[in-house]
Amino acid sequence: MEEKEIMSFKDEEGNKVDFEAIARIYLEEKESEYLILSEVNGNEDDAFIFRVDRFEDKEELNLVEDKDEFEAVKKEYKKLLY
Repeated sequence: MEEKEIMSFKDEEGNKVDFEAIARIYLEEKESEYLILSEVNGNEDDAFIFRVDRFEDKEELNLVEDKDEFEAVKKEYKKLLY
């Protein structure tokens, strides 16, 4: 069985929230890597897409809010599933 990758973040109120990494997606046309996360204790159907930006050997996750970028990642993820 594959080991789950769990990441912890703090919400706006400072509470710890755990997310499971569902997939890492690379879009060649954008030359960007994305991470799809789902809240561990949340609704299984809810997922968030983050762009992985790298600065001086550090990863920074930025929530994808652009509709076109979001749809491109979603489309690539569906290709992986099917």
